Amino acid sequence: MTFAREYPDAPRVGVGAVILDGDRVLLVKRGQPPSQGKWSIPGGLVYLGERIEDALRREVMEECGVAVRLLGLCGVIDRVRLAPLNGSEPERVHYHYVIIDYVAAIESGVPRAGSDAAEVRWVPIADLDRYDTTDGLAAMVHRAVTVGQGG
Repeated sequence: MTFAREYPDAPRVGVGAVILDGDRVLLVKRGQPPSQGKWSIPGGLVYLGERIEDALRREVMEECGVAVRLLGLCGVIDRVRLAPLNGSEPERVHYHYVIIDYVAAIESGVPRAGSDAAEVRWVPIADLDRYDTTDGLAAMVHRAVTVGQGG
């Protein structure tokens, strides 16, 4: 089994953090494929032998420079992107991620772009539709608000 991101032989496990501050959510502008140039929640892949919550804290620190407190599980999604067909070649899976998203709050630090994040920004939840976001982001943020309020 190989662990390539592109054309994998098995799904890759990822984590994401919906970091809330009142009516705002912390977003990162992706600096690398997939979804390069789109706004998303911070997150990334889980390393072999790494606990999910540890992976999430690591990814948030790498991308945003902040330590977070996890408030609860928000949701689990899968993202499958198929490669375009080239003539007679069969359709192939280009990317396949199973992503576990948590609601989080900043414990320490000031958000700043790092790692593969091109930019980090607090965005009013009401303005999410003005941003070019990854698929399903607005729905996950709204779900996170409910989870973060104990729902």
